[in-house]
Amino acid sequence: MRKDIHPSNYRDVVFKDMSNDQITITKSAAPAKETIEIEGKEYPLIKMEISSSSHPFYTGKMKFVDSAGRVDKFNQRYKKKTK
Repeated sequence: MRKDIHPSNYRDVVFKDMSNDQITITKSAAPAKETIEIEGKEYPLIKMEISSSSHPFYTGKMKFVDSAGRVDKFNQRYKKKTK
């Protein structure tokens, strides 16, 4: 194997699904701006809009997730054209 190809900041990171507040602790080198404390230990936090715990394909349920208001923005932008 080639040496020195792996990132040096490989550490435990918390990925949080913002639609259902599920957290997953795994190893990652992804940059994080925020931190979270879990069981007395502080981890870098990476927020996700959707994950396998909330995606309709994996859950088998249709669930509307619109945390950024994208649907409302779309409707406002194109409501004049639909009339």
